[in-house]
Amino acid sequence: MKNNKIKSIIQAFFTDLLFWIYVFGCSYFLIHSWFEIELTNTNIHILIAALVFTLVFLSFGMSLGRKIFSPTKLTNLKWKKTFWGWTIVFLLVITFVVGWNLVEVNPYKFFTQFKNARGISSGIFDPSIIGYKLTEKSFEELRENDVPLVVLEKLERIKNKSYTTKKVLSLDLKKKLDANELLEYKSSIFEYAQKNSNMLNIALSALAETIFLALLATIFAIPFAFVLSFLAARNLMPKTFLGNSVYLIVRTIATIFRSIEAIVWAIIFSVWVGIGPFAGMLALMIHSIAALTKLYSEQIENIDEGPVEAIKATGANTFQVWIFAVIPQIISPYLAFTIYRWDINVRMATIVGFVGGGGIGLLLLQQQQLLRWHNVGVIIWLIAAVVWIMDMTSAKVRAKLVEM
Repeated sequence: MKNNKIKSIIQAFFTDLLFWIYVFGCSYFLIHSWFEIELTNTNIHILIAALVFTLVFLSFGMSLGRKIFSPTKLTNLKWKKTFWGWTIVFLLVITFVVGWNLVEVNPYKFFTQFKNARGISSGIFDPSIIGYKLTEKSFEELRENDVPLVVLEKLERIKNKSYTTKKVLSLDLKKKLDANELLEYKSSIFEYAQKNSNMLNIALSALAETIFLALLATIFAIPFAFVLSFLAARNLMPKTFLGNSVYLIVRTIATIFRSIEAIVWAIIFSVWVGIGPFAGMLALMIHSIAALTKLYSEQIENIDEGPVEAIKATGANTFQVWIFAVIPQIISPYLAFTIYRWDINVRMATIVGFVGGGGIGLLLLQQQQLLRWHNVGVIIWLIAAVVWIMDMTSAKVRAKLVEM
């Protein structure tokens, strides 16, 4: 009982210390952002202030950590009548305010700068599947005393409309040009009838590359994840030093690899093997192995232990138990998880392509950088259609597998 009390006090102390470090760190960030105030030795000051507040609130029994780790149950009082309740509210508020400033949320820009998105909006709602017109503005400077005014036109241009304007020149510019005060400009807007450069076929080819890229990544991940899932299942590993060590190592490695996003793996492999779909496939494969290992192992941990005990009673060894008692119970869930992972990989492959992983993501990035919004519209619609079809199909297949 005494040891539990000491343990709860230590846990409460470090919880409160982390809480106050977070609060004072957020407070300094807001002060620095709003008032541009610089403080020397900021980290030391924050740590000292957090330590003082932790000790003070612990001594008065007004501690969030003590409330969390106290062996006694929480009181029946409503949160708004307790100190710890208002502490949590304050924590949520300051987190929201800091997040608002870090993300630089600006509703004014959102509602007033839609004109910047006109290009991509027109591309989405008018994709270049059949063809589109490219509009160009050309300006010609004409001295007012040039008579007659000459307008140059090329045969491939289809003149849409034209107009003239006059502009008052500054004194310095007038002296440099040795011109009159008024200078006449003639502006014309031209439209070119242009084909879609076969963008639909190019996008379909890149989309097929993306689908098969994700498929191969899933297929190559299955055998690795299948084997590792047995080693990462607590109920299958023997309760020995070796068994516990293997379980802990496999679980830790899978967690680390899963925590590294596929886009980071794509950057690594695009440097390793070069930009292209192979780099994207390797990135998704590594991430899929880690993710499927977790899903598979958790399914094994939830199996019915009755068949396992029955097979063990016959004198079967570990591998025989796995083959005859474990595998028959996990085939359907494993297939469902695998199909779901392929569905995820197709969506992730688009993002992976932005950093050199090939597929339709790379094509989308190229067209976006070239400001070819009509082509971007084609790609976006194709991605949306494929994701929707795969989502609906995989959901139905997984539902059937679960019922088996």
